Amino acid sequence: MLTGRRIVLGITGSIAAYKSALLARELRRRGAEVRVVMTPGATEFITPLTLATLVDNPVHSDFTEDEHAGTWTNHVELGIWGDLILIAPATANTLAAMVHGQCDNLLQAVLLSARCPVTVAPAMDLDMFTHASTQSNLKTLAERGVDIIDPGTGPLASGLVGKGRMAEPEDIADHLARRFEADLPWRGKRVILTAGPTHEPLDAVRFLGNRSSGKMGFALAEVLAARGAEVTLVAGPVLLDTPLRVCERIDVQTADEMNEAVQALWKDMDWGVACAAVSDFRPAETSAGKWHRGDMPEALVLAENPDILATMGQSKQPHQTLIGFALESDNGQASAQGKLERKNLDAIVLNSLEDDGAGFGHDTNKVRVLFQGGKSVSFELKSKYEVACDLVELWRTTLNP
Repeated sequence: MLTGRRIVLGITGSIAAYKSALLARELRRRGAEVRVVMTPGATEFITPLTLATLVDNPVHSDFTEDEHAGTWTNHVELGIWGDLILIAPATANTLAAMVHGQCDNLLQAVLLSARCPVTVAPAMDLDMFTHASTQSNLKTLAERGVDIIDPGTGPLASGLVGKGRMAEPEDIADHLARRFEADLPWRGKRVILTAGPTHEPLDAVRFLGNRSSGKMGFALAEVLAARGAEVTLVAGPVLLDTPLRVCERIDVQTADEMNEAVQALWKDMDWGVACAAVSDFRPAETSAGKWHRGDMPEALVLAENPDILATMGQSKQPHQTLIGFALESDNGQASAQGKLERKNLDAIVLNSLEDDGAGFGHDTNKVRVLFQGGKSVSFELKSKYEVACDLVELWRTTLNP
């Protein structure tokens, strides 16, 4: 299945472009989210409107979308967005441009910006496909890690019969499904992940809480699940949809509820990722109804909430890995380092209230990861999804899931 996979479908100027409409529909049928980038030549074979209708996303074919309005297509964003870029059909000219790093159209710019795997489905006439230059280019691309779907043999547009037909849409979709299935470095790893705030009730209306949106934790859940992890997401009160492929979501309100859910499951997990902004304190006295102005206590007495992360660290087994998060306002690194050691963590992710665009209330984040032994890695300000991708890959390569 391709459920939730982000696929950039690049279409180039070949008669086989008519198959791209069927391919786009097949990818969508299997659950993929598809964004289409067309070369100028491709638009002569099939209209952008057809593709836009099939994928339910705008189709891009030029760097500028409206030169009078000054709007442009962000090729870098497209390159980063995709889990995979699929060029189908891939002409001889496009293959040659990929080898030489040319950047004379939007699709080539997206390819040069890509951080994800690239798959090509060549389509051309027999003599063009068998030509030494084309074969050399295919060999070079394969050596660089580009995945090549071999073309089929049969009648060609020229009237000749031979190799060069673009693979059939269903076969291409099957190929991608197998590729995604094989590329799951977190397969079989059971991860419990906490996200969002906790709300500690004062009365029936008011609560103590914080400004956490849960976006960072939900991005991590999405990325981990996409890479094969069996994710159980314990979420505080947030207005976010459950990420695709997350195995289970448990919604809680208070720190006590989150602690109860986490401790019941932690012993059966391989990884714990504590991203939630858990309230340290709760009101010692609460009311089942609403307190009115004259009924409020003279002083608000607070009681400590359980330290969920410290409790997880105390019971952590040798096969388990535990990651914490720390949002600090001053002396951040020293404070985070202390939590790393005191709570028996394998790593802690630090972000600072002093960094513009990071932390609560933003779609971006800037973090530093501290490991046992003194190693640290910093990531500059990026979208929270990009930060999640960076963190998951860093944990994989550093802590060996």
